[in-house]
Amino acid sequence: MAKGYSIDKKQGNNVAKIASQNIDGFKFKPKNKVKYNGVKVNEMVFINNSFIENILRRKIKNRLDLYLDYVVNLSDSDDTDGTKIEMAMNDLTRYKSIIKRKYRKYLEQRYVELLLKKIDLIEYELRMKYYSYEKEEVEEKGKSR
Repeated sequence: MAKGYSIDKKQGNNVAKIASQNIDGFKFKPKNKVKYNGVKVNEMVFINNSFIENILRRKIKNRLDLYLDYVVNLSDSDDTDGTKIEMAMNDLTRYKSIIKRKYRKYLEQRYVELLLKKIDLIEYELRMKYYSYEKEEVEEKGKSR
Protein backbone atom coordinates (compact mmCIF):
# COMPACT_ATOMS: atom_id res chain seq x y z
CA MET A 1 0.00 0.00 0.00
CA ALA A 2 1.24 3.37 -0.96
CA LYS A 3 0.12 6.57 0.63
CA GLY A 4 -0.81 8.94 -2.10
CA TYR A 5 -3.20 11.51 -3.40
CA SER A 6 -6.13 11.17 -5.73
CA ILE A 7 -7.54 13.97 -7.80
CA ASP A 8 -11.30 14.16 -8.35
CA LYS A 9 -12.41 16.50 -11.08
CA LYS A 10 -15.98 17.65 -11.50
CA GLN A 11 -16.83 18.76 -15.00
CA GLY A 12 -19.66 21.12 -14.13
CA ASN A 13 -17.94 23.24 -11.50
CA ASN A 14 -14.34 22.87 -12.77
CA VAL A 15 -13.23 22.05 -9.22
CA ALA A 16 -10.31 19.74 -8.51
CA LYS A 17 -10.28 18.02 -5.14
CA ILE A 18 -7.07 16.42 -3.86
CA ALA A 19 -7.48 13.80 -1.15
CA SER A 20 -4.83 11.86 0.75
CA GLN A 21 -5.47 8.13 0.96
CA ASN A 22 -3.83 4.72 0.91
CA ILE A 23 -3.74 3.28 -2.61
CA ASP A 24 -2.99 -0.36 -3.40
CA GLY A 25 -1.45 -0.81 -6.85
CA PHE A 26 1.74 -0.80 -8.91
CA LYS A 27 4.14 2.11 -8.39
CA PHE A 28 5.63 3.56 -11.54
CA LYS A 29 8.10 6.41 -12.00
CA PRO A 30 7.58 8.25 -15.30
CA LYS A 31 10.74 8.98 -17.25
CA ASN A 32 9.34 11.63 -19.55
CA LYS A 33 11.83 14.49 -19.80
CA VAL A 34 9.50 16.99 -21.48
CA LYS A 35 9.56 20.34 -19.67
CA TYR A 36 6.26 22.08 -19.10
CA ASN A 37 4.70 24.52 -16.68
CA GLY A 38 2.48 22.37 -14.56
CA VAL A 39 2.42 19.65 -11.96
CA LYS A 40 5.60 17.61 -11.74
CA VAL A 41 4.85 13.90 -11.30
CA ASN A 42 7.53 11.91 -9.49
CA GLU A 43 5.59 8.71 -8.99
CA MET A 44 2.26 7.24 -10.04
CA VAL A 45 0.30 4.29 -8.71
CA PHE A 46 -1.71 2.29 -11.23
CA ILE A 47 -4.78 0.45 -9.99
CA ASN A 48 -6.32 -1.01 -13.15
CA ASN A 49 -4.96 -4.58 -13.55
CA SER A 50 -5.12 -4.69 -17.35
CA PHE A 51 -3.24 -1.38 -17.58
CA ILE A 52 -0.60 -2.63 -15.14
CA GLU A 53 -0.18 -5.82 -17.14
CA ASN A 54 0.25 -3.92 -20.42
CA ILE A 55 2.87 -1.63 -18.91
CA LEU A 56 4.79 -4.51 -17.34
CA ARG A 57 4.72 -6.56 -20.54
CA ARG A 58 6.17 -3.62 -22.50
CA LYS A 59 8.79 -2.97 -19.83
CA ILE A 60 9.79 -6.65 -19.66
CA LYS A 61 9.95 -6.95 -23.47
CA ASN A 62 12.32 -3.99 -23.68
CA ARG A 63 14.59 -5.44 -20.98
CA LEU A 64 14.68 -8.90 -22.60
CA ASP A 65 15.49 -7.34 -25.97
CA LEU A 66 18.37 -5.53 -24.32
CA TYR A 67 19.74 -8.81 -22.90
CA LEU A 68 19.30 -10.59 -26.24
CA ASP A 69 21.15 -7.84 -28.07
CA TYR A 70 23.95 -8.13 -25.54
CA VAL A 71 24.24 -11.90 -26.04
CA VAL A 72 24.23 -11.53 -29.83
CA ASN A 73 26.82 -8.75 -29.84
CA LEU A 74 28.99 -10.48 -27.26
CA SER A 75 31.04 -12.35 -29.85
CA ASP A 76 32.11 -9.03 -31.38
CA SER A 77 33.39 -7.56 -28.11
CA ASP A 78 36.95 -7.83 -26.85
CA ASP A 79 36.13 -8.81 -23.26
CA THR A 80 38.93 -11.28 -22.60
CA ASP A 81 38.50 -11.73 -18.85
CA GLY A 82 34.72 -12.28 -18.84
CA THR A 83 33.89 -9.60 -16.27
CA LYS A 84 31.19 -8.08 -18.48
CA ILE A 85 29.59 -11.50 -18.86
CA GLU A 86 29.66 -12.01 -15.08
CA MET A 87 28.05 -8.62 -14.55
CA ALA A 88 25.34 -9.45 -17.10
CA MET A 89 24.68 -12.81 -15.42
CA ASN A 90 24.39 -11.13 -12.02
CA ASP A 91 22.06 -8.47 -13.42
CA LEU A 92 19.93 -11.13 -15.10
CA THR A 93 19.69 -13.08 -11.83
CA ARG A 94 18.63 -9.90 -10.04
CA TYR A 95 16.02 -9.17 -12.72
CA LYS A 96 14.70 -12.72 -12.43
CA SER A 97 14.20 -12.27 -8.69
CA ILE A 98 12.38 -8.96 -9.31
CA ILE A 99 9.99 -10.75 -11.64
CA LYS A 100 9.38 -13.50 -9.11
CA ARG A 101 8.99 -11.15 -6.16
CA LYS A 102 7.41 -7.99 -7.54
CA TYR A 103 5.79 -8.58 -10.93
CA ARG A 104 4.27 -12.03 -10.34
CA LYS A 105 1.14 -10.74 -8.62
CA TYR A 106 0.28 -8.46 -11.56
CA LEU A 107 0.94 -10.90 -14.43
CA GLU A 108 -0.73 -14.15 -15.50
CA GLN A 109 0.90 -17.32 -14.19
CA ARG A 110 1.33 -18.72 -17.71
CA TYR A 111 3.11 -15.56 -18.89
CA VAL A 112 5.42 -15.58 -15.86
CA GLU A 113 6.40 -19.21 -16.50
CA LEU A 114 7.13 -18.44 -20.16
CA LEU A 115 9.13 -15.38 -19.15
CA LEU A 116 11.22 -17.34 -16.63
CA LYS A 117 11.97 -19.94 -19.32
CA LYS A 118 13.18 -17.20 -21.66
CA ILE A 119 15.39 -15.78 -18.91
CA ASP A 120 16.79 -19.24 -18.22
CA LEU A 121 17.71 -19.58 -21.92
CA ILE A 122 19.48 -16.23 -21.92
CA GLU A 123 21.25 -17.17 -18.69
CA TYR A 124 22.32 -20.47 -20.25
CA GLU A 125 23.78 -18.67 -23.29
CA LEU A 126 25.69 -16.27 -21.06
CA ARG A 127 27.06 -19.17 -19.03
CA MET A 128 28.23 -20.93 -22.20
CA LYS A 129 29.97 -17.75 -23.40
CA TYR A 130 31.60 -17.35 -20.00
CA TYR A 131 32.86 -20.94 -19.94
CA SER A 132 34.19 -20.62 -23.49
CA TYR A 133 36.19 -17.53 -22.41
CA GLU A 134 37.55 -19.42 -19.40
CA LYS A 135 38.49 -22.38 -21.60
CA GLU A 136 40.31 -20.11 -24.07
CA GLU A 137 42.16 -18.46 -21.20
CA VAL A 138 43.30 -21.82 -19.79
CA GLU A 139 44.45 -22.99 -23.22
CA GLU A 140 46.45 -19.80 -23.76
CA LYS A 141 48.15 -20.17 -20.40
CA GLY A 142 48.97 -23.81 -21.15
CA LYS A 143 50.60 -22.99 -24.48
CA SER A 144 52.91 -20.38 -23.02
CA ARG A 145 55.10 -22.88 -21.18
